[in-house]
Amino acid sequence: MTIQIKRIYEPAQKTDGYRVLVDRLWPRGVSRQKAALDEWLKEIAPSTELREWFDHKPERFAEFKKRYQAELADNPALQRLRGLAAKHGTLTLLYAARDPDNNHAKVLVGYLS
Repeated sequence: MTIQIKRIYEPAQKTDGYRVLVDRLWPRGVSRQKAALDEWLKEIAPSTELREWFDHKPERFAEFKKRYQAELADNPALQRLRGLAAKHGTLTLLYAARDPDNNHAKVLVGYLS
């Protein structure tokens, strides 16, 4: 089982396996066709309140990570994501954030590992 992350703005590749968008909001400028999604699991994304508080500020990332992991502990969508990974073998979690190091998808893949 392989779980990886990728910006949704990067082209889809066969090595992506099953592609899951893990953002609560649809990414700007991406058509449904270009996204080449297999599933949109917006319920796994951070809550609106947490997302707005974080505001992609790197200095808030450590606290964001703690809060998001606490949300994940009680999130039923986590079981859905684990099931998809088990079923498909290779899972690519897609996100729209610009920062490749300080984003919820990175927290999520770490949490699943």
